[in-house]
Amino acid sequence: MDSTGEGVSRRWAALALLCVAQFVDVLDVNAVVVALPTIGWDLGFAPEDLQWVVTAYVLFFGGFLLLAGRLADLFGRRRMFAAGLALFTASSLACGLAGSPLLLIVFRAAQG
Repeated sequence: MDSTGEGVSRRWAALALLCVAQFVDVLDVNAVVVALPTIGWDLGFAPEDLQWVVTAYVLFFGGFLLLAGRLADLFGRRRMFAAGLALFTASSLACGLAGSPLLLIVFRAAQG
């Protein structure tokens, strides 16, 4: 791409989109950490199991990061970003609707 006009504006738009996605990810993690006591009380978590809500997310996020990068190489960055965003959105909805501790942990893992 050239360094004038459309190429530059597309790069800035892509950077803005990635920044928004990162912000949503950080916002989600922080909201869950703040809400953990309420989540635990509402769903009947045992105090020692409550940390799994955060841990499941972090383990799957870190564990599948390299795989997602390789899949992006194979199938395209744009396609994999859209698929990841769709999975994150669907998992977020499922987390909000989870009625048991196990379901919440499973959906948080899917979010990661």
